[in-house]
Amino acid sequence: MPVFAVTGGRTRSTGTDLPIESLVTLTEQASLGGDLQMEYRIIVQLAARPVSLMEIGAALRVPVGVARVLVSDLAEAGYLEVHAPQAAADGTGGGPGPAILERLLEGLRAR
Repeated sequence: MPVFAVTGGRTRSTGTDLPIESLVTLTEQASLGGDLQMEYRIIVQLAARPVSLMEIGAALRVPVGVARVLVSDLAEAGYLEVHAPQAAADGTGGGPGPAILERLLEGLRAR
């Protein structure tokens, strides 16, 4: 089944739009997710260690927007906790720092 069918054609999450550098981890409820669809199960397996939205998109071979929707669904259901990056300390409100970007790049290369 195409992943777009799993998301119902949604390319945006219904909740807060998650930054691509957000990290995702499991909650205790994730152990109850045995009846999830395959794509959701894969995400739960990946989140056994902190994983970024970009890594999830790469693992599923879907656009990051679709990965956001799937992660948002799992977070709303209580399976995942999303850790958004902190705002830049210099007051620019900028995106992720070089260390986070390097980690994301390493994760993508490892796939």
